[in-house]
Amino acid sequence: MPIATKLVESRASEVPRAILKPGGNIVTVHEETMKCKKKKKKTQGPRKQVPPEICDTVVVGSNKVSSDSTCSSDSSSSSGNSVVKKVNSENGNGRSEKMKRNTYGSHVSPAHKDSAPSKRCDWITPNSDPLYTCFHDKEWGVPVIDDDRKLFELLVFSQALAEHTWPAILNHRDIFRKLFENFDPSSIAQFTEKNLVTPKINGNPLLSEQKLRAIVENAKQLLKVQLEFGSFSNYCWKFVNNKPIRNEFRYGRQIPVKTPKAELISKDMMRRGFQCVGPKVVYSFMQVSGLVNNHLLTCFRHEECNITIKNEIKTEVKEEQV
Repeated sequence: MPIATKLVESRASEVPRAILKPGGNIVTVHEETMKCKKKKKKTQGPRKQVPPEICDTVVVGSNKVSSDSTCSSDSSSSSGNSVVKKVNSENGNGRSEKMKRNTYGSHVSPAHKDSAPSKRCDWITPNSDPLYTCFHDKEWGVPVIDDDRKLFELLVFSQALAEHTWPAILNHRDIFRKLFENFDPSSIAQFTEKNLVTPKINGNPLLSEQKLRAIVENAKQLLKVQLEFGSFSNYCWKFVNNKPIRNEFRYGRQIPVKTPKAELISKDMMRRGFQCVGPKVVYSFMQVSGLVNNHLLTCFRHEECNITIKNEIKTEVKEEQV
């Protein structure tokens, strides 16, 4: 056979064989096969997967399948008694309308939204100690009137700030109260050397010896103030004319560490024999006891403390009139 004839036959064998369709159109076997494959894909469609987070339990007959197994919306059973129970109806994005999972895995209603936390002063952050946050929300800046024990406790805490932070003091508050007889000045004034031995926390004493001796001496001077002014409360509030100083700072960096008023009170207390009552200690005491309202303007406690102040002032006026 000639070589040209062999080449023609080999090329002819490579061309797909033509067939006649029922409509009379001629197509190749290769084209027909590709169209059949496309039709199968269209008829079957993609298997729709149900997110495992909304497919908690699928009941097949009397058997339960946990959410860890693969779940699909087109699951079917070959048994006649087998019944597939739909767990949740789905919306357009395949999520359940009734229940969703939060980041911790527990179920919450989509209608429930966590209320936004109240705006507090800059020094209170989401990572702050819960005791410190509660102290800010309930005590710091609230005027303390006619409660000498409470005022003396806050004065001691203001002195302790030189050695500890507020969170540390608040966490050891019960130890402070037990050590100082619930801050009863008459009891503390009778302390001896044996009472000045403080418990150690993590190997460190609760307070230095200088601070302990100052607290005992201050208790003695406080008793003298009570005899002269009727109460330690009257002595403290006379410096602000029985009306708290209301500041309107927007940022924590604007709050001073001492003021001329604090220096005046500090000098008078030291003249009377009080110890460890410098202007910074006194100003911390003024802030925590409500003599000064230094909650920032953006803090929700700023106005609340002002309302508390007004109510207490009204009560004092009524008592004086009676």
